[in-house]
Amino acid sequence: MGRKVNIRHISEGDWDGIVALEASIYIESELSEEREALESRAHASPDTCFVLDCEQQIVGYSLALPYPTFHYPDLTRVEETTFHSRNLHLHDLAVAESFRGRGLAKRLIRHLTATARSKTYERMSLVSVGGSDTFWSANGFEAHHEVSLPKSYGTNAVYMSKTVSLLRPDGASRW
Repeated sequence: MGRKVNIRHISEGDWDGIVALEASIYIESELSEEREALESRAHASPDTCFVLDCEQQIVGYSLALPYPTFHYPDLTRVEETTFHSRNLHLHDLAVAESFRGRGLAKRLIRHLTATARSKTYERMSLVSVGGSDTFWSANGFEAHHEVSLPKSYGTNAVYMSKTVSLLRPDGASRW
C-alpha cells in the first residue's frame, strides 16, 4: 500500500522542507529564489498556498497569490504589495522527483483551481519555465507569447493563463 499524501495549507514549520525542495528543482537552472522571497509570496495569500505532505515530509507545494493579469512576481525581490486582483497567479508548483508520475501535480492543480473558484477568482495565470508549457497547456492554460518576461525566468519562459469557471449556488457553471 502506498503512502498517503495530503494537501494542506502551509505552516511556519514547513519552510525548511519547501526551501530544500525548491532548491533541488531550480538551483541548476538558476531559477531558485531566496527563502525570504518564497515566504513573502505565501504570506501575501496564505489561503491559496499549499503543501503536499507525506508522513510529515514536504513532497510538493504550490505558491499562488493575487496578481494583475499579465504581470508576475520579480524573482529577485520579496513581495511587498498584496494586490486586489481577480487573477490568481500560480507562482510555483513543485513535486519532489521521487513522487512524480503519481498524478500529484494534477491533484494540486485541481485543488488550487477549486480554491480559486471558491474565492471567486476569474482567471489563473503562471509563468511556465524549463519547457513545461506543454504540461500547462494540457491542464487548460493558454500561452500569451506577447507578454515579455525578464531573463531571470529563463530562456523558454512563457506567460500562460486560463479562465476559472465559477459555479452558481446550484452547481451549474456561471460561464
